[in-house]
Amino acid sequence: MKRPLIILTGPTAVGKTELSIKLAKEIGGEIISADSMQVYKYMDIGTAKITPEEMNGVKHYLIDELEPEEEFNVVKFKEYTNRYMEEIYSRGKIPVIVGGTGFYIQAVLYGIDFKDNGEDTSYRQHLEELYKKEGSSYLHDKLAQVDPPSAEAIHPNNVKRVIRALEYFYQTGSRISEHNEEQRRNESPYQFCYFVLTNKREILYERINKRVDHMMENGLIDEVAILLKKGCTKDMISMQGLGYKEIIAYLNGECSLEDAVYTLKRDTRHFAKRQLTWFKREKEVIWIDKNELENDETKILEALIKTIRDKNMI
Repeated sequence: MKRPLIILTGPTAVGKTELSIKLAKEIGGEIISADSMQVYKYMDIGTAKITPEEMNGVKHYLIDELEPEEEFNVVKFKEYTNRYMEEIYSRGKIPVIVGGTGFYIQAVLYGIDFKDNGEDTSYRQHLEELYKKEGSSYLHDKLAQVDPPSAEAIHPNNVKRVIRALEYFYQTGSRISEHNEEQRRNESPYQFCYFVLTNKREILYERINKRVDHMMENGLIDEVAILLKKGCTKDMISMQGLGYKEIIAYLNGECSLEDAVYTLKRDTRHFAKRQLTWFKREKEVIWIDKNELENDETKILEALIKTIRDKNMI
């Protein structure tokens, strides 16, 4: 018998958090965050981090676990998540992975091996120097030349993943996109429901714009300023997240506050669009269109639970 696993994902601001709490309570679940930014301490407003009150007694993992200067990536996510899932199963509970980082979810669901490239980091260092000298677009163009599918899937600002893909090609002579596609054909070791929440584009974009306004009202500028005072820099992976790099640009005098907010809203909308594109490529997902269910949280929750019951998972 395969062990049960629930995944609740979808684009940013679609409304995963509140629904995930209700779902976990209904099925006896505990939540593992698949958010690449909420794992960091002190980064609350810009990540729309769930609060202890909002958790409503449901145990959460991978929230507030790392310092902003630490590196977090898919290999670490998989390692932490596999360990936490064992803890959850040992207590007779069901793991519920919640968050919008499809790459992370895929890694755990299909047991994808990302192959550590060994101890030789010389080429990575060379690429990091190139990035400092030439910028992210230059590196992304290099990736487009050797691995077009990876270049299409990875945003130019995600320098860490661009470098990783280039390093992989340099060290193995093959494309990381082909390796990952091969790994995606793995059969999952879990009995799972992979829910993807969606909504009308105009509703989603309105929610994104309101979320950014809410972040600004709640003190995002102060949060970023405090992080910079703590010694964080714009080159850190944590500081390259949406909401942080834009405000750092404003605080550094590189743009006006109005331009920073405009860029943040626009780039968050683009990010949501890329997330949906990713999930459309995934296999065995169950789409939950909130609009078709009248954006009624009770109906949406009932639809999730019915699907889980139909699979005899609870």
